[in-house]
Amino acid sequence: MTLSLYIRAALTPKTLLPILGSISAGVLLMTMQTTSAQAAGQYYNCANANGCKLVDSKYFTSSYTKTQYPVVLAHGLGGFTTLFGVIDYFNGIPEDLMKGGSEVYTTKTSAVNNSEVRGEQLLQQVKTIAAISGESKVNLFGHSQGGIDIRYVAGVAPKYVASVTAVSSPEQGSKTADFVKNVLEPNNTSGEPSNVITQLVSGVFNLIGGFTDIGSGISFNQIQQQDGWQALVALSTDGAAKFNAKFPAAMPKNYCGQPTSTAVNGIKYYSFSGVGQITSALDPSDYLLAATGVPFAGESNDGLVSACSSRLGYVIRDNYRMNHLDSADQVLGLTAWGESEPKSIYRTQVNRLRNANL
Repeated sequence: MTLSLYIRAALTPKTLLPILGSISAGVLLMTMQTTSAQAAGQYYNCANANGCKLVDSKYFTSSYTKTQYPVVLAHGLGGFTTLFGVIDYFNGIPEDLMKGGSEVYTTKTSAVNNSEVRGEQLLQQVKTIAAISGESKVNLFGHSQGGIDIRYVAGVAPKYVASVTAVSSPEQGSKTADFVKNVLEPNNTSGEPSNVITQLVSGVFNLIGGFTDIGSGISFNQIQQQDGWQALVALSTDGAAKFNAKFPAAMPKNYCGQPTSTAVNGIKYYSFSGVGQITSALDPSDYLLAATGVPFAGESNDGLVSACSSRLGYVIRDNYRMNHLDSADQVLGLTAWGESEPKSIYRTQVNRLRNANL
């Protein structure tokens, strides 16, 4: 019997079906493995000076937040990524976005400094993230001062930025910062504090900044530059006006006006923020924000930033019932009952970016 006749005799329906079944099962298994590998959202912590560390990866059944470009989160004044492995600055937000398919990176800059120093540090991390992800651009989210830092990156290196979303950010300065500066040194526009009290206050902020660096996992010899005075000046109305003169993209023409442009240099700009200070009676930080909101003298604010000052690009909303910490889902997720949850607001915005092919 020739080989071909032997093969024909052997491949009867009885013997062929099990073979085809095995092949089909193998192909299905490989397909499932490939699909699962492709359907994994990732969350990276980029506090390490040497790069980014994968925190978690999850398979997702919905692609609601699967954007073309990675999502990069930038903290505000005194911020961190994960403090001593216990407290997340963006409380549960990266994990929530990851479940819908996002590739999320949290970043760490000097906790206490001006937005040009912090922005330059953030830019270096954005370049690292672009290399890790293999994508040419990122979607930047900045909470509080982080919303100014990301504008710096978009201004000096637009080729790396697909979109900018400022969250409760004092784009035109904070009246709380104005109050503190006026109490300490109202006429000082120099780079250094000139009296002992201001130097002591600045020193305390510098210590806080160093503490958050260490708490984020940065080694003692790699603690980033901290400057409490520069941070205060930058967050004042005058300091913000100087920054805005350099980086005017998507800003309103006057203090309480609406932005007239929502896209500049191919970058889409967005913002959202809240008003109110005591949004949960169980949250002790709310009472502190009620005190820091006093300098606004009745103007709608979240305890540190006014609604008018928060506007940038396409204003999603500037009147969510959430205070300054609520907008990053702090503290312990204790936010206003009956209002949109912060995680939901971020999720909706990332979906908006997805629908814009960003």
